[in-house]
Amino acid sequence: MSLSRKIIQQIERIKKSAVEVISEEELYGKIKFSLETNTPLKIKAGFDPTSKDIHLGHTVLLRKLRLFQDLGHRVYFLVGDFTAKIGDPSGKNSLRPVLSEKEIQENARTYTRQAFKILDPEKTKVVFNSQWYKNMSLAGFFGILKEYTIARILERDDFSQRIKKGAPLTLLETIYPLIQGYDSVMIQADVELGGTDQKFNLLVGRHLQQADGQEPQVVITLPLLAGLDGRQKMSKSLGNYIGVTESAKDIFGKVMSISDELMYEYFSFFTDYDTKKVKKLHPKQAKEILAEEIVKMFYPEKQAKEEKQRFESLFSKKEIKESLIEKIKTLKGRSLKEIVKENNLLSGTNELRRLIRQKAVKYEGRIVGNENFPVNTSGILKIGKKKFYQIKVF
Repeated sequence: MSLSRKIIQQIERIKKSAVEVISEEELYGKIKFSLETNTPLKIKAGFDPTSKDIHLGHTVLLRKLRLFQDLGHRVYFLVGDFTAKIGDPSGKNSLRPVLSEKEIQENARTYTRQAFKILDPEKTKVVFNSQWYKNMSLAGFFGILKEYTIARILERDDFSQRIKKGAPLTLLETIYPLIQGYDSVMIQADVELGGTDQKFNLLVGRHLQQADGQEPQVVITLPLLAGLDGRQKMSKSLGNYIGVTESAKDIFGKVMSISDELMYEYFSFFTDYDTKKVKKLHPKQAKEILAEEIVKMFYPEKQAKEEKQRFESLFSKKEIKESLIEKIKTLKGRSLKEIVKENNLLSGTNELRRLIRQKAVKYEGRIVGNENFPVNTSGILKIGKKKFYQIKVF
């Protein structure tokens, strides 16, 4: 295979599901140099440890990083332990709360540990940006600030919108893009990846590299994954997420709860299946394939198959159509009677008792013996022949 064809094949794989590549011509040149000199590219992605856990939305980026590793390149997993003290304002319409040093360090430990569920540790270098910022002189910091104008910083949509609304915008937030961008200078990154909401920050990195006499990094933006509700960005604070440390059962069940439209979007992000062929399958069958594939990202293949079999045993085609599943959140330890009453699932407790006597109420496939049955774990509640509810315990 010719060198040119090898480069094009890499670029085609890299571009899959990406929103934008700035620029493809530069990426071609960097990959060409890498192949000719047998030198891996430095692929950077920054993560501010603002929470303890990584969710499925983060894995869109992590999977792309893993692709670069599989293509022979080296990933620089940058933990923004310094920038987390500021709080990335990207996509925010208000000032973010500042974390304590202890919270940042605890979050950073779990972030890196969970990231290796996707990344190859042998091809990953974990870097903390406090390494260069904690000893930086004021003169050195001023050197960064002079490379960008206030006018260019305020071109950011989220900043301009906050100013129009009269919402607070601190000087600390306005310099965040420069601090993040300087990380690329220190790493001498060849490529940086981020969500579409990070585009401005990534471009600042290019600018600062050029100002430092470096070859600018290629910027690749990736889409923001919609959460389980199909409307808003996946987020722990919104409760519409799938955590990478959740049980195989919970991950499988959550994937089965998403809409058909969102399912096809997830297929494109997390599998190599041809979406056109997938759409020819029955939605329930397709969703089971997707759920199995996503569980396999975090658990052994055998466990993923067992979850698929368990789910099929609970919901045969004769019993349920996926559209009939309703989702309910409840506190751990609530009784079945309380959940039924609070969510108006039946006309009253007497009807619930009657169905229980008829052995027509099941939780996770097991017959419920009385109305005070405590619901301590997330699962599927079946009432009668056609009513199914996905219970999320928190």
